[in-house]
Amino acid sequence: MRYADVPLALQTGRVLSVDAVRGFSIFWIIGADGAVIALERMLRGKGPVLNSVGEFLGTQITHADWEGLRFYDFIFPLFIFITGVSIVLALPRLVEREGRAKAHLHVLRRALVLYVLGIIYYGGVGQQLSDIRFVGILQRIAVCYLFASILFLNLDWRGLLAAVVALLVGYWALLTFVPVPGLGTASYQPEINLANWVDVHFLPGRLWDETRDPEGLLSTLPAIGTCVLGVLAGLLLKDGRIPPAQKTSWLIVGGVALIVTGHLWGLQFPIIKAIWTSSFVLIVGGYSMILLAVSHQVIDVWGWKSWATPFVWIGANAIALYFINGIVGFAPFAFRLIGGDVALWISSVTTSGTGAFLGHVLGLALAVALAGFLYHRRIFLRV
Repeated sequence: MRYADVPLALQTGRVLSVDAVRGFSIFWIIGADGAVIALERMLRGKGPVLNSVGEFLGTQITHADWEGLRFYDFIFPLFIFITGVSIVLALPRLVEREGRAKAHLHVLRRALVLYVLGIIYYGGVGQQLSDIRFVGILQRIAVCYLFASILFLNLDWRGLLAAVVALLVGYWALLTFVPVPGLGTASYQPEINLANWVDVHFLPGRLWDETRDPEGLLSTLPAIGTCVLGVLAGLLLKDGRIPPAQKTSWLIVGGVALIVTGHLWGLQFPIIKAIWTSSFVLIVGGYSMILLAVSHQVIDVWGWKSWATPFVWIGANAIALYFINGIVGFAPFAFRLIGGDVALWISSVTTSGTGAFLGHVLGLALAVALAGFLYHRRIFLRV
């Protein structure tokens, strides 16, 4: 199945489960992460049980130092994955209205706008060329969206599956068999792997970690694979020939298969988000597929929607909220209302860290309120 085979009757309106999953990923970035970190500080020294709970939460809301997988490592790949799902929902309507050639131009224009927003997000061009960050979260979304869309517009599901295999196996081969210049052998270690070497020698501007970048050049290849996995999941989700409950089952089975395969591959090709290894792609793709399946079953099939309302609101304007948070910041604005001596007083009459926790919660509430305002007025800021 490719774009022409997705029934247009199924392309009307927003798909709430997809918005909810997209909103869930952005929810953690625009404030929930800070709230959990503040909660971890509140639980310190409160006895062995609460202290252990706090340590667990604090660990899961930070990235793994190098190898391994934590909850926070899953958030950005989840957004890339759901971007692929959204491609299946949006592009067929565009092709029907304007034709395939104009759909390609639309994709290119949207990717360019996203890329430019990414440049602005990290400080824009009002600085030295060497200080501009040419890669980043929005830039990677832009590149993944561009290439996954082009593949979707021109390949059927078999071609898309072949593209994923080629991207992941090809990336594995590069990092496994191509010696790192100056080292004389291949490596998966920080600083001395091929992906980091390419960034240091060919990526202009500022690197996020000075000597490497988690959204670097070479690691964008497997990230495109993450997006194409989302496209494949979207094709299944929108196939009108398959009963809804069966779609859920197939997504869960597919997700479990990806997770198992990823862990097996990880025995040789470690699970590393910082260079987006192929094993990492399969595992986070599998978890993303399972989360989409559960969301689809609960929201779209059973009709249990109320609990997901904040996530749906956020997901409908995800990029806009992410950009606003990066430029203005919901939490910094909230701390103008509940920070300083107010936060210290709250902590003094409750427990240490409570003021900071409430500040982050208020910032998150402001973000949800803005998302709800936009959603109810059907203002969807698309780029």
